[in-house]
Amino acid sequence: VQLVESGGGSVQAGGSLSVSCTDSRRTYSTYCMAWFRQAPGKEREGVAAIDSRGGTAYADSATGRFTISQDNAKNTLYLQMNSLKPEDTAVYYCATKPGLVGASWYATDVGYWGQGTQVTVS
Repeated sequence: VQLVESGGGSVQAGGSLSVSCTDSRRTYSTYCMAWFRQAPGKEREGVAAIDSRGGTAYADSATGRFTISQDNAKNTLYLQMNSLKPEDTAVYYCATKPGLVGASWYATDVGYWGQGTQVTVS
C-alpha cells in the first residue's frame, strides 16, 4: 500500500476535522497530490491539490474552508477542513500522480489512490 490515510470521523455542522495521507514510496519526483471525495450515489470529485513546488488548487466548494498542506520531510499530505457542512459528508481519498497542479488537477486518472477515510457531518 503506497498511500495510507488517517483522520476523518464524525463532527457536527460548523465543526472542523483533518485528514492526513502518508506516501510511503514517493514514486514521483515532480508530483501532484490531491484530495478527492465521493458521497453515496455521486461521482468522485476533486477537493484540493498541491504539488511538489507548493502550487495549490481548490474546488469551489472547498475554497475558504479547507486548507491543503504537506510536510515533505514526512511525505505526508494534510487537509484541514473547517466550517464543515452536511454536504461535505463523503469518503475522502488521497491520490498522487506525476506532474504539477494544472487545469485538470481534479481529473481522476491518477497514479495511486489511498484506501479512503470517512468524514461524516451531521
